[in-house]
Amino acid sequence: MMKDINILDFDYDLPDDRIAQYPVSERDESQLLVYKGQSISQDIFKNIDGYLPSGSLLVFNNTRVIRARMLFQKETGALIEILCLEPLSPFDYSLSFSSTEPVEWKCIVGNLKKWKEGRLMMRFDRNGSLLHLRAERLETTGETSRIRFTWDSSTICFGEVLEATGHIPLPPYINRDDNTEDSQRYQTVYSKINGSVAAPTAGLHFTQGVLRKISNRGIKSAELTLHVGAGTFQPVKADNIYDHEMHCEHFIVKAETLRMLIEYEGRIIPVGTTSVRTLESLYWLGVKFLMNKGKELNEPVLGQWDAYNLESSYTVRDSINALLNYLDENNSGFFQSATSIMIVPGYKFRLTNGIVTNFHQPRSTLLLLISAWTGDRWRDIYKFAIENGFRFLSYGDSSLLLK
Repeated sequence: MMKDINILDFDYDLPDDRIAQYPVSERDESQLLVYKGQSISQDIFKNIDGYLPSGSLLVFNNTRVIRARMLFQKETGALIEILCLEPLSPFDYSLSFSSTEPVEWKCIVGNLKKWKEGRLMMRFDRNGSLLHLRAERLETTGETSRIRFTWDSSTICFGEVLEATGHIPLPPYINRDDNTEDSQRYQTVYSKINGSVAAPTAGLHFTQGVLRKISNRGIKSAELTLHVGAGTFQPVKADNIYDHEMHCEHFIVKAETLRMLIEYEGRIIPVGTTSVRTLESLYWLGVKFLMNKGKELNEPVLGQWDAYNLESSYTVRDSINALLNYLDENNSGFFQSATSIMIVPGYKFRLTNGIVTNFHQPRSTLLLLISAWTGDRWRDIYKFAIENGFRFLSYGDSSLLLK
């Protein structure tokens, strides 16, 4: 790994008018930049099937964005914003969403200084009945708070409460309130599993028509689930990236997908940086199992710098088989873990053979990941995008990065 990577070396000028505030009218009409064999070209996303290597495996993140942003107004008129990040009690996402009892979540609270004490309350309509949602702050640690939510009906679950009271949590660089269109367009067409507070935006360009074209070319697809956290937008404030604390995200991968990763080794193209981080984390988690000589890990999680400190001589097949053996021993059909992996220049990719991704913010961990994949050519790629009218960030255009 390179030493003393300075985040200022990963800066570029991004004009405000290049940050997409709305999606294009049709998902697959967005622009597509293709980087292949050191050449850079331009097309429309609906033609991406023509650039994907035959026999490839596309890996999609099927997470679904929840209406995680709630706005409470105090009697004084002060507006308090609560952004739900991840469940604490019940700890499991599905159990929390299906709970008809009080739930507790880790949250970011906006305008916290105006919420000294007491409970916040919001009225909402549910099938013609006026109900009340209450939020109580139990504790605050750093930038997050533990919030308990209660509501006055045992016939509806917390997931339904969020649907009735919450807003789509658009990223901070989209300078507008969410609208009805965002409820559909800030989701991928293949989203299934509730849990994200940000969309895996590389997938926003895919339509059922594009997916059919890809399938008709014999290119296979697989899915995993990583719930995207608000940390994906967290700026790198430290000059040296080793002083930046990477956020942790939870993911689930089915055994069937793990077996496909072995079958398609060398031909795997993750859709989005969340899929990249999950796939690369799988390799290193398998290494952890191998280094423990089969002993069960109490908490199979991957730390921020583990990938740079673990033994790296194991093959992909050995590593993924270690995970499959773990699932067999535990009679489980899916592998569940969490990762804080930070992919920076100098990282050696294990399960990534191409990337479908949007264009990322200057001085961001996502741009570091892209630089790790393309080397210094990221500058030429982004210069081409700026000069040729590409739109940037979540609702922006797409790129296919091949080696």
